[in-house]
Amino acid sequence: MKKLIKELVKEGYLKTKIIIEAFNKINREDFVPESLQEEAYLNMPLVIGHGQTISQPLTIAFMLELLQPREGEKILDIGSGSGYVTALLSYIVGEKGKIYAIERVSELKKMGEYNADKYNFVKKGIAKFFYGDGSRGLPDKMPFDKIHIAAAGREIPIALKEQLKIGGKLVMPIGGLDQDLVLLEKKGKNKFKERHYPGFSFVPLITDLHN
Repeated sequence: MKKLIKELVKEGYLKTKIIIEAFNKINREDFVPESLQEEAYLNMPLVIGHGQTISQPLTIAFMLELLQPREGEKILDIGSGSGYVTALLSYIVGEKGKIYAIERVSELKKMGEYNADKYNFVKKGIAKFFYGDGSRGLPDKMPFDKIHIAAAGREIPIALKEQLKIGGKLVMPIGGLDQDLVLLEKKGKNKFKERHYPGFSFVPLITDLHN
């Protein structure tokens, strides 16, 4: 993994000190099925079950660099899967921050919670996992400094725009087969700025729950 991280830094995908530190401290092998642990150090998505994947490290690095999470922030992580990005974010925000992770597949919610707590993020109260429809967010926990969404939709759900604080950032893949990563910045109550980065592929954002 160290070699891969060095490559991501060299190629300009990883730039920010605290994000690089998180990649070095949180081992991807702790978040993939045992049969795939040797592949955890490859720059590729891996299947985690239930039709879901853990994104390739390059994509995660790109999204986190766009999002720019910071110590002490409150962040919503939608489509938390095996818990890898939740753990990276938890490391970055630290004990003064909070990560709320939502997963629509109940078994993956349990898996993500278990994996993230290999680093005591749940025990310390930094990360909290929810089973539910991520497109609705968590209105009772709003507003969020940042929102990270690891599943593609045709558009950014209005509920998530509303739950983002003014000055906050949201990153989400948008599109059908060919997707753009979209960085949304909230400039005012109903004022947003978008930037698009093409060439990505994610599983779809599905609202149906899966027990």
